[in-house]
Amino acid sequence: MVAWQRETFHPRQMRFSPSVLTRIGRWAAVVLPLALTHVRVAGEADLDLLAVLLLLHSGLTGRRQGGWDWFREPWVVATFCWWGWQMLCTLWVSPGHGALVQSLLAIRFPLAAAALGCWLLKDALWRRRVLWLACACGVYIAFQMLIQAVFGRNLFGIPRFHDGTLTGPYEHPRAAAPLSRLILPLLMVGCAAVEGARSRLVRTLGLCTATVVAVGIMVLAGQRMPLALSLLGIGVCALLYRPMRPAALAAAAMLPVLVLVARVFSPGSFFHLVTLARQQLTHFGQSPYGEIYTHAIVMAQAHPWIGQGYDAYRHFCSDPSTFHGISGLSEAVPERGWLDLCVQHPHNHYLQALVNAGVPGLILFVLMIATWLKAIWPGRNGAAISIGLFAAVFIQEWPIASSSDFLNLPLSGWGFLLLGLALAYRTFRGVDGFQAGRDRPIS
Repeated sequence: MVAWQRETFHPRQMRFSPSVLTRIGRWAAVVLPLALTHVRVAGEADLDLLAVLLLLHSGLTGRRQGGWDWFREPWVVATFCWWGWQMLCTLWVSPGHGALVQSLLAIRFPLAAAALGCWLLKDALWRRRVLWLACACGVYIAFQMLIQAVFGRNLFGIPRFHDGTLTGPYEHPRAAAPLSRLILPLLMVGCAAVEGARSRLVRTLGLCTATVVAVGIMVLAGQRMPLALSLLGIGVCALLYRPMRPAALAAAAMLPVLVLVARVFSPGSFFHLVTLARQQLTHFGQSPYGEIYTHAIVMAQAHPWIGQGYDAYRHFCSDPSTFHGISGLSEAVPERGWLDLCVQHPHNHYLQALVNAGVPGLILFVLMIATWLKAIWPGRNGAAISIGLFAAVFIQEWPIASSSDFLNLPLSGWGFLLLGLALAYRTFRGVDGFQAGRDRPIS
């Protein structure tokens, strides 16, 4: 009778045990790439769940069992400093319209990355599962783009966007941005997979073909910034991984040809990549991005030390005192008026940090990103997969770029997923189904 009571009581006691939380968290990590691909609400709920599970697991295991070891990581400390300062600025300047609650919840996405990188993906099998699913989602997005480019519609019957750009599996052109990040670990997984090939020529030709195809898809997508960032990421991979260099050079050599081909088969893509890009670069101050950046800097000049709180650009861009230009950027009144610049965010993570929390907030944000990159730095003898993930996070936070909101899904969700994967592959080194020890160092 006592034994029976123990058997029935034991599962109740272990209902929220660390092992159960780990099992739930691992399956949530596996589902995350699928949710980010098509179900934005589920993706956000998944990231929230990962953050809560990390805190519960740390509380249950305690300090003696290493449950809070992740909290002492330099990148975590820097992230909490940025988050704390932004929350204080919001509380002091603009706690209304939900900004204080949003600033308080902003830490959940970095916590989700910590859950992936410091806890859930410690096991090589689960690391591979999440990595392969993320790569499979990248292949799926690229395949939908190709279908839309060839047949005019994707598998759901959705045509190209009205300006000629490819939308992939979506109704609006938002597929190229996540794809520009995902193709980097995807290409480097290919590098690791063919590293053991006997013929160096076959290996090199395979990598060159895959890289040129990836760049060709980004060209067909017709979006300037994702293409530029993907090229930057491929360059980073080639710099850190010698076998990737011939493929990067082949892609660079083929880029003009691919753009000319796009002019014939996808005039809308060519217009965005060449004609519109040239217009915006030669007259950047008068372009929509230049005007928004000018407006954000004007707002930051008015509140340089503590900014105007979370989501400041959205809530305070209509202040008439900010309706003026800056010498060297945009000095004239926008054609549609200053209120036309009141979009949801300033389209740059660093400007967003500056407007939200002033110069100290920008410094803390830069420090946070620097510690992220240091934590996932693959090293001189880094494995191909670690290099691909590092490059993806690197271009996600590249400062000279137009971008979505820092915490806006799905793109930011992909960024934190890739950060978590990069942390896991960097922290828990080992052979994950590939001969990582055969990766060649940079020269």
